[in-house]
Amino acid sequence: MSAPEATGERPKHNPLTETLFKGLSLSAALLVLATLGAIIAMLVVGAWPALQKFGFFRFLVTAEWNPVTETFGALTPIYGTLVTSAIAIIIGLPVSFGIALFITELCPVWLKRPVSTAIELLAAIPSIIYGMWGLFIFAPFFSETIQPWLTDTLGQVPVIGALFDGPPIGVSVFTAGIILAIMIIPFISSVMRDVFETVPRELRESAYGLGCTTWEVMWKVVLPLTRAGVVGAVMLGLGRALGETMAVTFVIGNSHDFNIGLFWPGNSIASTIANEFTEADGEIYTASLIALGLVLFMITFIVLSLARLMLARMAKTYGGKS
Repeated sequence: MSAPEATGERPKHNPLTETLFKGLSLSAALLVLATLGAIIAMLVVGAWPALQKFGFFRFLVTAEWNPVTETFGALTPIYGTLVTSAIAIIIGLPVSFGIALFITELCPVWLKRPVSTAIELLAAIPSIIYGMWGLFIFAPFFSETIQPWLTDTLGQVPVIGALFDGPPIGVSVFTAGIILAIMIIPFISSVMRDVFETVPRELRESAYGLGCTTWEVMWKVVLPLTRAGVVGAVMLGLGRALGETMAVTFVIGNSHDFNIGLFWPGNSIASTIANEFTEADGEIYTASLIALGLVLFMITFIVLSLARLMLARMAKTYGGKS
């Protein structure tokens, strides 16, 4: 035991070290804000010629994209981005939750590490490999087996049947959504697994001792305690899906024709920028592509804001802080 601890004295602090630490922390925070502000300013300045010509609202709701006549609209890429990301979350979230539940609650000890390692290896695969696999392997299989079945079943349902319309060519908005789901599952499931494991084992054992089932323990004990981490995992996966470029470019079809049907080729904001930025000729063409980047930035900001709002409402409901 040191002398200050033996005598009960408080250790002396170095004012210079404390000031230096506060200064470095403040500088790091300001650097993040300055970088964010610089990105926003660059996007606004670069997109201004297009926004000035078309108008922001008109640019958002126009589906035509014609470099020859210099008429550009973001409706088709926006629709493709939102729909593919929604499909990815609808498919990927339940699967990721099941994986995390299995690893933390049901998996035998000898199998836990191999399964966890396999999931993490999926996250390490480059996105272009997912795109190539989707184009050459999954797209033909999907067009020959899954798509005809979906068209014959869900395609006949009133109202939603129009969503399951399109030619059986494999590359489509729906195919891109499935590939994105496969890509985001490792990220969401890994984060969920980690946050589930932070719950004290005593709480789980107490719930099991009261007669709760595994599902009741997860739903009534684990999830309320880890809701912030779970929402963060979903937002991580959604952010990956919104901004994914190469894998989507391979399988979405890269068509600027607007179609509600999920089996038609489409486009996303990221794939449009990646495909056409090097070919953009003229101020308006380049500014329109930068404007798409600005729209993607705004979509991401809105999604993150809604996530924070949802966490605040959940914290109020459970009477705690997220």
